[in-house]
Amino acid sequence: MQLPPPAILAGLYAVLIVLGGALLMVPAATAMPITWSDAIFTAASAVTVTGLVVSDTGSQFTLFGQGVILVLIQLGGLGLMTFAVLLLSMLGLPVTISQRIFLREDLNQTSISDLLVLVRGILKTVLACELLGVALLSGVFVPEFGWGEGLWQALFHTVSAFNNAGFALFPDSLSRYVGNPVVNLTIPALFIFGGLGFIVVTEAYGKRRWRAFSLHTKLMVVGTLALIVWSVLTFAALEWTNPATLGGLASTGDRLWASWFQGVTTRTAGFNTVDIGGIHDSTSLMFMSLMVIGGGSTSTAGGIKVTTFIVLLLATVAFFRRSQQLHVFGRSIGAEEIMKVLALTMVSLMTVLVAIFLVTLSHDGNFIDLAFEVTSAFGTVGLSRGATGELDGFGRAVIIAVMFVGRVGPLTLGFFLATRSKPRVGYPASKVYLG
Repeated sequence: MQLPPPAILAGLYAVLIVLGGALLMVPAATAMPITWSDAIFTAASAVTVTGLVVSDTGSQFTLFGQGVILVLIQLGGLGLMTFAVLLLSMLGLPVTISQRIFLREDLNQTSISDLLVLVRGILKTVLACELLGVALLSGVFVPEFGWGEGLWQALFHTVSAFNNAGFALFPDSLSRYVGNPVVNLTIPALFIFGGLGFIVVTEAYGKRRWRAFSLHTKLMVVGTLALIVWSVLTFAALEWTNPATLGGLASTGDRLWASWFQGVTTRTAGFNTVDIGGIHDSTSLMFMSLMVIGGGSTSTAGGIKVTTFIVLLLATVAFFRRSQQLHVFGRSIGAEEIMKVLALTMVSLMTVLVAIFLVTLSHDGNFIDLAFEVTSAFGTVGLSRGATGELDGFGRAVIIAVMFVGRVGPLTLGFFLATRSKPRVGYPASKVYLG
């Protein structure tokens, strides 16, 4: 039986995780020996661009180990087939139809046309954003750490931010820079651009006119702005007087910067400038909802995606208005897209709920903390309330599986949604009472 392309891609990502774990087990990769469980978990977190850790990246791993993590982040964030096609293009070798099909699945596209143009656009976007990020962050890290270490810090955090990975070389993430304007603008800009999706970024750069944008780009821009405003204002309102987070900061300026940073990092990035373990339960629930939503399609972000969430809202409004069609920005959304959104959302919610149940079987800890870790893993976010390090082998395996599903699961789901079969027998319609 021939395996479908998404299944093969999932296998390739699994192989990359195992290879990454093996490299992290090399004595030169760590300051102190680590277990296979730690190595595989770290590699899985890097490949799935999640950022959940069981070992401090800056102190536990040497420069070689950090380099392995950096490569895994870049490969996992942009996609294995994207790199393969770029390599073939640079060598002047043709890209076959089968390779284009794999690339289509890796980029979550529905057509193989213009894929090479998209890949070149991705390469230009990545190089431009990451070079600019390194240049800006060097102004912060080089004066503090010197040229060698400062440039490495700038490169590592730039790649981690653009790929929405959330790995940091400091034990408290970026909390020491809570009031630094350069860090609070550069890091969010990188993961916002990375989370928008390459189609949106390249289209916005190429067309530069609102009317010329596709419906997908319009929905992503409007949805992202709305979610950012909501999350920043809500975080500030909920945490302003909390002494464990915003209330413990010295100045109003630091509180505003921290509200901005936490508001935009929540959906997929995983960096933090305040103690996430100290936030209120209400804030945790708000964060969990945003982590489920995630970023944009063809991006380095996870979650069900912003456009999926918007279509769900539009479908709900259309139902209460007794409308038979969805209309937005002068365009209609077909029934097939709505069915895909419903299926994706249902599978995602079931994945999160089953994973929470499994984790609570092996670890009888604070429920909010455990649910937060699982949701963060599914959204490939990486924010943590500290429960990940307390999990046993079974709990870690569940988190690894959830991270993996969060990264490659939609590909497999998309394959089954794209498979059509004509029913051999027709059945009469009937009514089911709902609600």
